[in-house]
Amino acid sequence: MKIIMLGAPGAGKGTQAKKIAAKYGIPHISTGDIFRANIKGGTELGMKAKSYMDQGQLVPDDVTIGMLLDRIAEADCKNGYVLDGFPRTIPQAESLTEALDKLGQKMDFAIDVDVPDESIINRMSGRRACLSCGATYHIVYNPTKVEGVCDACGQKLVLRDDDKPETVKKRLTVYHDQTQPLIDYYKKAGILKSVDGTQDLNKVFADIEAVLEA
Repeated sequence: MKIIMLGAPGAGKGTQAKKIAAKYGIPHISTGDIFRANIKGGTELGMKAKSYMDQGQLVPDDVTIGMLLDRIAEADCKNGYVLDGFPRTIPQAESLTEALDKLGQKMDFAIDVDVPDESIINRMSGRRACLSCGATYHIVYNPTKVEGVCDACGQKLVLRDDDKPETVKKRLTVYHDQTQPLIDYYKKAGILKSVDGTQDLNKVFADIEAVLEA
């Protein structure tokens, strides 16, 4: 089972990807993890990626895809994998399709965790983080015992810049410009399945299971 997770930032696709990986015993592959592993391991592609990142530039697609192909060639991927955070653009999707074609492989599902922008803005602007121990909360869905204070270590909680409504709106604009077209791309490929991401986490996962096991 080779699965691509799609969805706006804050839609919860990372959480669902982890649940899929755990249930079906396949690796959850995020581009962030691949970058870190290659940089830490000092691979040629890792060093290339680092040189772009150090200059604050985006890592070119061919470098990212090179690392991804190395990763999916590893033994733990033989029964499939869940891709989270890649592809983000049509050129990346096309390069991935092409690279898999050469290996005689293809993706089986592209799962879109669908959440309206308004819900995402409310969801993310309600997040609170403890900069001291890294714990995260939500003022509605996962509040602390004492408002504004971390349950774990008692430090003050903050609203991270990333979660501020104006930042979230900007990230959503980028998502709609670059990543939304992937939904049409995978719809045309006949592998797109959409689930309602506004539901409870476990209900979303149950819907994904129903898709994968249909």
